[in-house]
Amino acid sequence: MKHSSNGRRHFLATAAATSVAALTRSAYSNVLGANERVRFALIGCGGRGGIVAHNMISMGGELVGLCDLNPTGIAKVAKAVSHLQARKPRTYKRMEQVFEAGDIDAVIIATPDHWHAPAAAMACQAGKDVYVEKPHAHNVWESRRLARAADEYERVVQVGTQNRSCPYNSAAREYIASGKLGAIHLVKVYNLKAGSRFQLGEAGSLPRDFDWNEWQGPAAERPWHQKIYHGGWHHFWTYSGGDLADDACHQIDLACMLMGEPGFPRSVSSAGGRLAHRGDDSEVPDLLETVFEFPDFIMTLEHSNYPKFMRKTTSTIRRNDELPYWTHNATRVELYGSEMMMTIGRHGGGWVVTRLGGRPADMMYGRPGDQPHCTDFIESVKSRKKPNASLDKLHPSISLLHLANIAHRTGNRKLWWDDAKARFNGDDDANAMIRREYREGFEFPAS
Repeated sequence: MKHSSNGRRHFLATAAATSVAALTRSAYSNVLGANERVRFALIGCGGRGGIVAHNMISMGGELVGLCDLNPTGIAKVAKAVSHLQARKPRTYKRMEQVFEAGDIDAVIIATPDHWHAPAAAMACQAGKDVYVEKPHAHNVWESRRLARAADEYERVVQVGTQNRSCPYNSAAREYIASGKLGAIHLVKVYNLKAGSRFQLGEAGSLPRDFDWNEWQGPAAERPWHQKIYHGGWHHFWTYSGGDLADDACHQIDLACMLMGEPGFPRSVSSAGGRLAHRGDDSEVPDLLETVFEFPDFIMTLEHSNYPKFMRKTTSTIRRNDELPYWTHNATRVELYGSEMMMTIGRHGGGWVVTRLGGRPADMMYGRPGDQPHCTDFIESVKSRKKPNASLDKLHPSISLLHLANIAHRTGNRKLWWDDAKARFNGDDDANAMIRREYREGFEFPAS
């Protein structure tokens, strides 16, 4: 533990004074030519990380490094992308080794959620551009700190909310801006998914040579458990904001994009809890209703993990000229204008505008945004333009989910947000949850 902590402190103390000093915005723009491939490394070789790495190679990147505490994950990704490039990527066990490598331009952060922002901030300090999976931060405070690091070190940071690179979503935003829907005073965001009870069961044996302390990183320390490592971390506040933060982030960010980036709300209130699966081992709600109050409109967020008939938009619909059956679509957004209503799906669901009686007025089919999102990142690394899902947009939208969880965790009450002070008005319990405590040796990188 001491070796790992000391190594990280040494890295954080020296990164800004070495590689970053040599990579100002003007200097870095000369590193890559328009036709050169962006050299990147993947940190976190789970299922999602491998998909993003595959898309990044397909869109013009070159995978030069793979990093994970588990060598099995590294081997799977290496095999999956072997047909896309001749070069075999190097392997790393520690992310600090990736950040110190001089031939790596950018990194993909696809670790569990509790490592997203700290790892991304360390990458910025080391002069690397960053594609970080959603949600990009475990809490409101570290989201703001990551945005500060990206600005200070002049790094491109793209968040993995692909809706911002989907042409059909851009068309929807333009349609709304045209005024055809009329004035919009109500937006409904849905994350109504199926689910089941969560039971930890037997802890199992810690794999040989696996560094559980490093995996936990900044999170509160707890004993090894095989089910926590294999995805069960989504059920615990120390690692995650639950499925609300992990999946509803796509719909809430899309809603904010369509509404012109409204920023933070004046108030937030939540109701719900662990109702359908009461008494199991999960800490996060399986039913939550949240209301966000903005100056000119109300946004509601409905979240569940129990109704069996609710489904995300299928792959068939996403890749063909079809629209979902909206009533049972788990991940949709509804915008209620004074003249007409728009219903829109994420990741290829398309959209439809309806008049009185449900009569269609306009519609557009959709396609997933994974590949164009990677293309946008690569182009941003080369040109130094802001990417589609930059932190100035994603900090407010993802923070809405953290505010929703805070309102729930403080007793399902209404909280008032002071945007100038970036804190709640007169509520010490709520303000204490804006950030978390970081374990010694895993403190959030200074900026």
